[in-house]
Amino acid sequence: MVTEFAAELWKITLDLAAPLLLGLLIAGLLHVWLPRAWIERQLSRRTFGSVVRAVLVGVPMPLCSCGVVPTAIALRRQGASNGATTAFLISTPQTGVDSILVSASFLGWPFAIFKVIAAAVTGLMGGALANATDTQVAVDGGALAIGDAPRSRSLVEAVRYAIFELLAMIDRWLIVGVVVAAVLSVALPADFFADQEWTRGLLGMLLVLAVALPLYVCTTSSVPIAASLIAAGMPLGSALVFLMAGPATNLATMGAVYRGLGGKILAIYLGTVSVMSMVLGIGFEFVLADVAPPAHVHVHGGHWWSTVSAVLLIGLVAALSVRRIVLRIRGGAPLQGEDMDVKLEVKGMTCQHCVANVKKALEAVDGVEEAIPDLAGSRVLVRGGGLNVEALVRVVEKAGYSATAL
Repeated sequence: MVTEFAAELWKITLDLAAPLLLGLLIAGLLHVWLPRAWIERQLSRRTFGSVVRAVLVGVPMPLCSCGVVPTAIALRRQGASNGATTAFLISTPQTGVDSILVSASFLGWPFAIFKVIAAAVTGLMGGALANATDTQVAVDGGALAIGDAPRSRSLVEAVRYAIFELLAMIDRWLIVGVVVAAVLSVALPADFFADQEWTRGLLGMLLVLAVALPLYVCTTSSVPIAASLIAAGMPLGSALVFLMAGPATNLATMGAVYRGLGGKILAIYLGTVSVMSMVLGIGFEFVLADVAPPAHVHVHGGHWWSTVSAVLLIGLVAALSVRRIVLRIRGGAPLQGEDMDVKLEVKGMTCQHCVANVKKALEAVDGVEEAIPDLAGSRVLVRGGGLNVEALVRVVEKAGYSATAL
């Protein structure tokens, strides 16, 4: 059993590594080549065109459900309409360039393409509904700016962003996803769900939706889990519901959306994801009923690039884990002689994108020399001189999080 589990882990890693690394590189290039100020300008009008542009920007962007919330809040405060903000919020975490390639590898191009279409359609529906119910004037620019600071547009910067921002955001969830997928592959016999009536039709989709909505699973790590469930006989429609609702929402995201964007946007956000995942799940089974995901027949050793990619991915994840431990140790031991240290407990900081947003917001405050977030402990050590604790708390809350001085 242990040998079979280890072999399955390696097989899944071989399938995952090459498309994931390619997707991360493409995402890094998009980051350094696409000006953020241009994005903000395109989303400011309360028109369906802004909603469409928000979806076009959001679909290829590799942000998880918790990482997308601060970005959406910042866009809203920069003047983006409710519709564009909601469309971006819904469409972005469901897919990304890395997830598209991984989905094609595990589930085939028809499934991957339909998944992209599903994310786009869901975002368009949510954005249009938000615009239709929007009776407020646009929010003023506010203190949280995410403008276009000068940055390098080199390949080195693209790789740095891909590894230390994007991969660092999802590496632990990738580990969880691969391990869960391997366990399912070993524990569930082929066609296990084929004879289970409860997995079929609306009931099966509703049960999957009830589990997926509060659950945090990043879009890339959800793919091997879904592939294992499909291999065990789960209907394709139910699997699509899991792949849409799981990455799009989680309990932490719901609270952050409510605090940062209000109850109406939260209701539109959850309602659109729930209803459209069910509708598109049914549509997927109807349109692509005869299209089966590719059977992964793993040749011993695989292609050489798969092996190299797998080894590289494992090395990068290990290096990020070591780096995270070192940074936590250094951040947990303040240096002597500092003018002032302030410790904040920050709720809702659940990924590396959250860390980057909190760090950027705090370090823009006068007197702050350095902000050292501790993601695992949900705390931030702020160093500087003449610090105003209330101002620090306010700027974190404006970034979309909850903060308390310790």
